[in-house]
Amino acid sequence: MSGGGELIIQRTSNRVMNLGHFLTQTANRLADNPALVRGDETVSFGELNRRVDSACHALERLGIGKGDRILVQSRNSFAMFETMFAAFKLGAVWVPVNFRLSEDEVAYIAEYSGARVLVYDPVFKPHRDAAKQRGKLEHVISLGEASPGELAWNDLVTEDVAYTESAVDHNHPCWFFFTSGTTGRPKAAVLTHGQMGFVITNYLADLFPGLGPSDASLVVAPLSHGAGIHQIAQVARGVVSVLLDGQRFDAERVFALIEKHKITNAFTVPTILKTLADSDAVDGYDHSSLRHLIYAGSPTYRVDQQKALEKFGPCIVQYFGLGEVTGNITVLPSYLHHIDDDAQGHIGSCGYARSAMQVEIQDTMGAQLPSGETGEICVIGPAVFSGYYNNPQANEKAFRNGWFRTGDRGHMDPQGFVYVTGRESDMYISGGSNIYPREIEEKIMEHPQVRECAVVGMPDPKWGEVGALALVAGSGFDVDEFSAWMASKIASYKLPRRIELFEQLPTSGYGKVTKILVREAILQRDGTQENDHG
Repeated sequence: MSGGGELIIQRTSNRVMNLGHFLTQTANRLADNPALVRGDETVSFGELNRRVDSACHALERLGIGKGDRILVQSRNSFAMFETMFAAFKLGAVWVPVNFRLSEDEVAYIAEYSGARVLVYDPVFKPHRDAAKQRGKLEHVISLGEASPGELAWNDLVTEDVAYTESAVDHNHPCWFFFTSGTTGRPKAAVLTHGQMGFVITNYLADLFPGLGPSDASLVVAPLSHGAGIHQIAQVARGVVSVLLDGQRFDAERVFALIEKHKITNAFTVPTILKTLADSDAVDGYDHSSLRHLIYAGSPTYRVDQQKALEKFGPCIVQYFGLGEVTGNITVLPSYLHHIDDDAQGHIGSCGYARSAMQVEIQDTMGAQLPSGETGEICVIGPAVFSGYYNNPQANEKAFRNGWFRTGDRGHMDPQGFVYVTGRESDMYISGGSNIYPREIEEKIMEHPQVRECAVVGMPDPKWGEVGALALVAGSGFDVDEFSAWMASKIASYKLPRRIELFEQLPTSGYGKVTKILVREAILQRDGTQENDHG
């Protein structure tokens, strides 16, 4: 072909591998290897695949197939894991609900998603009842003993007949990944088979390179969200996933499992990483097997990062991302983590762009900003979701010129390392100056008695808005002494004008400290413990 004409290749199909085929492949290759462990219970990849295939046949007989939504309300369990792969293989859509959500929130998701099936853990019967009342459910399946009119999951997984995964195209949905809904009702980010095939490949390349059957992964976060994606990657490489054998997070039990199973990787969020590093049990167990202790989901303060490095060594891996991009925006690998500030090189950075992803800092009009200038973090690449389900207004707001707008503010250095300064909605204006809480919080976390903190903007008749500080501190904490210390570290116009002490900061159903909840908690108070810095 000569000249500058456009080369057009007509594709006859956009078909991709069904995500459930990861389990089929691994079961064929490593049938007897352990897939899931919890306490004294173990299931092999071969048995896990057999149970999933049996569930697919049973659900098909109920009329459930491609495109149907399967709502799952459950704590982490073997059966919950099975529902994921059954939905994938059917070509249905997995709609997992964070088990911490309220009955009303679950009912809303049942209605909004259009789910035909509810699979639920029997401890959530009130949630089941609310979902049945609001949704248009045709089948209810219990993960334990079935109530009248219901089916029992264990009765659906008794066959020993292979199931051929449904043929799917790149954009065929496989997962409704619900956002936390901190600014309103949660939205369903539609994840697809083609997108997720890339995501798993990216995880294997960027987060835990060299992963294989000799590894072991510990599940410490809900499978309904980031941990679920993490565990699919384990299945793809034949890695056993060890589930906590209790319903309450216990740091000492976590370390006991790490030692017993020689855990090599785990997905955590910063609050969990901090809890583990601060625990007395960290020095009582052998955790030298850890190679990739991954943390993501919310900002991590440098002091917490250093504590984790002190206790775990150079095995921690950070990434930045949202559910809409399945975490695939940046990575700060273990070799770029250093406990010494002089060696760290990129203090405060969440890393560089993930493989095959492009990150750009843009102004309010969508123009790229130079290195060092703060703007909105935007991203393009195969990990970006296809859009929000049934929400054109949110889709219009989320995309601009093909770029996904994260809503997070930050800047990028000349080497491409990204620094998150906070959510767009977190910024407040005091006396005409833009205030970004993250930089204030970083300083406050350096105080030896501070455990957690959050700064939010509050209305003020003189300045428009002023900062209010929600604080969790150790025993013997003196507010006046702390205020003097803070004044020596932070510019006067950025100083929070109000300090509120909490035993713990309020969190969403997704376990995150959100500014809207912190602001609401402060507004509920009558001004006690208030401290004016002038």
